[in-house]
Amino acid sequence: MNILVISPHPDDETLGAGGTLLKMKDSGHKIYWLNVTNMKPEYGYSDERVKERNREILLVNEAYDFSGFYNFEMKPAGMEQYETGELVSKFKSVLEEVKPELLFLPFGFDVHSDHRVIFDSVYSCIKSFRAPYLKTVLCMEIISETDHAFRMNSFSPNVFVDISDYIEKKIDIMKIYKSEINQPPFPRNEQAIRGLASYRGATAYHKCSEAFYLIRSCID
Repeated sequence: MNILVISPHPDDETLGAGGTLLKMKDSGHKIYWLNVTNMKPEYGYSDERVKERNREILLVNEAYDFSGFYNFEMKPAGMEQYETGELVSKFKSVLEEVKPELLFLPFGFDVHSDHRVIFDSVYSCIKSFRAPYLKTVLCMEIISETDHAFRMNSFSPNVFVDISDYIEKKIDIMKIYKSEINQPPFPRNEQAIRGLASYRGATAYHKCSEAFYLIRSCID
């Protein structure tokens, strides 16, 4: 099975589906990563910071051993500036190349506008008759974004994946993003990641779980 995770920013793939991706990889599936935004000098980031971030991405890519990596390098916190048609075309090109059977997306009501724009753009090009290869679409739970969704559209997971054997490696990979993980009460911290995995695990009677919201599932 081909599996594609779409991360609005580097680290979203790990926070939202890191353990599941590792588990799927060990089960023999091919995993692919599409990262949408990135730091670049023209976006106001220093050359040193850009170099550091690109090194982090390279190390994360190697840690998962992805079968393919795509990096759009669009402007962080600037997705609303792009034309919808341009975004749909770019996402469609990757989808058609990978032809994923399982797709991981950010939740459509995350507080970060980049997450919402990306969800809407991708969802508009995965209608069943346009992407018949796609069988399952899952939205990820991303600490500091999904948990701030508007109450009426809060994240209510209905799919749970046991990542008890992968929580340590997930955290190790997350630590590669040195500027994105910090000490409590900063939301993206090791304690919070473990706590969320334990809480979701208790719901599904696992030691540790990642939780997802099922958008679509097609059974032949």
